[in-house]
Amino acid sequence: MRHPVVMGNWKLNGSKEMVTDLIKGLNAELAGVEGVDVAIAPPVMFLGLAEELLSDSKIILGSQNVDVNANGAFTGDISPVMLKEFGATHIIIGHSERREYHNESDEFVAKKFGFLKEHGLTPVFCIGESDAQNEAGETEAVCNRQVDAVINALGVDALNGAIIAYEPIWAIGTGKAATAEDAQRIHAAIRAHIAEKSEEVAKNVVIQYGGSVKPENAAAYFAQPDIDGALVGGAALDAASFAAIAKAAAEAKKA
Repeated sequence: MRHPVVMGNWKLNGSKEMVTDLIKGLNAELAGVEGVDVAIAPPVMFLGLAEELLSDSKIILGSQNVDVNANGAFTGDISPVMLKEFGATHIIIGHSERREYHNESDEFVAKKFGFLKEHGLTPVFCIGESDAQNEAGETEAVCNRQVDAVINALGVDALNGAIIAYEPIWAIGTGKAATAEDAQRIHAAIRAHIAEKSEEVAKNVVIQYGGSVKPENAAAYFAQPDIDGALVGGAALDAASFAAIAKAAAEAKKA
């Protein structure tokens, strides 16, 4: 049975003081919460501090990116080997900001996906359409193309143990969000597309929703049968808000 995952993507935000206060706050807010996996992805500079602060915590440590090389002359890049050494296990790849600002293609994201799997790390694989693509009715085609880049390169079984995060680009950081019903329709379509290759993989793969998820709308998303948690941006920078989202996922699991 699928287990919901709520992950906070901190993006390019943080300081030593902020990381310390936020993680201490999360540890307190989430004490005793069961039925949901909670992860955070701080900027890579703060992984060591985060690892220390999470030493007695159930919160999973993640990161926001990875390179496709383990070591060598690749200035400024991040090795999966190094991420593992700091205890990071859930690694975000394919985020629309990486695709847009760093020209990361579907094929390059698939390469990252395979490299993470090779090193025993969990890809948090972001997919989603732009506002123009949504208006043109191309949402499912875009998501299928992005998923197929991984399936074609690595086989459908590569999705086992991975997380897919459906994030409509027009809803990221804009305050706009897909309705729970619209998000469910796309999640179901993504799962059905994967099922064309393997019903077993499709049944078990975790598909999160991302895009202006807040405490006020989280429960509506998590009540949907194909939405398995959330990848949270702005609300993840506040301990009470992020914990409320995680608790909503845990409550939905009980229902």
